[in-house]
Amino acid sequence: MKSVIVNDLVKNYGTKKAVVNAVKGISFEVEKAELFGIIGPDGAGKTSLFRMLTTLLLPDGGNASVDGSDIVKDFKAIRNKVGYMPGRFSLYQDLTVEENMNFFATIFNTSIEENYDLVKDIYVQIEPFKKRRAGKLSGGMKQKLSLSCALIHRPTVLFLDEPTTGVDAVSRKEFWEMLKRLKQQGITILVSTPYMDEASLCDRVALMQNGQILSSGTPAAIVNAFKETVLAIKADNMYRLLNDLATYGDIKDSYSFGEYHHAVMKEGYNEEALKKYLQQQNYTQVEMHVTKPGIEDRFMQLMKN
Repeated sequence: MKSVIVNDLVKNYGTKKAVVNAVKGISFEVEKAELFGIIGPDGAGKTSLFRMLTTLLLPDGGNASVDGSDIVKDFKAIRNKVGYMPGRFSLYQDLTVEENMNFFATIFNTSIEENYDLVKDIYVQIEPFKKRRAGKLSGGMKQKLSLSCALIHRPTVLFLDEPTTGVDAVSRKEFWEMLKRLKQQGITILVSTPYMDEASLCDRVALMQNGQILSSGTPAAIVNAFKETVLAIKADNMYRLLNDLATYGDIKDSYSFGEYHHAVMKEGYNEEALKKYLQQQNYTQVEMHVTKPGIEDRFMQLMKN
């Protein structure tokens, strides 16, 4: 059984004179107990998508179902089935950790003790701070409290909207390890993120930009669709280097990538000729090597196309 089915979903904002298409007729399916990532930058439409699937927004077109329930006709049933962790911390900051947990448990007519086996791996990390007000927690602790509250009623599908944004590297790693353990308990997880490196942590992903899905599949399949050679290049003047790479005839595309620039080469390129060109442009400390493309390279390619 498919946990999530989305068919031509559309969401518009604004007036008839000025309409913004936040989500432009996207379709995808998510299997039960799958960790599915929606990968894309700010403004891609990820939050609007999640708000529709959790019944907080009405779609303007298309249809979707979550755990067999229609997001419009069966919105009450869906709200009992799903857990939702929005991108911005939205718990009651003047309540303590324990009070927030008890409040959300009461809303769903359950208790911390009843579903403790599901949240124990997360809750044990914040339990020492259970008397501290939520607004006084660190970013990583807020994240863990939000996840605990989203799980307190044992949802079948969990929606996490950019849960690791602004969180330190250690907390990000811990969070993804938690998601893997939740998946093993049969929970379907949809997570959105602007971080391309997190795509490899998902079973399957959808690359999203401007309200559309550019590509979907396993991270390996998406990367393998990138057939061109990529050179990683750096030199003493990186800003000028990027401009010069953009005008070089054998380069199809170029963009910044960490401490290097990535150059997507045309077929039959000559690496020695490129090195000579850079020397003629008076670059020093030039480093150049073939590099394996990743999700971000494929995303950039799809955007250009």
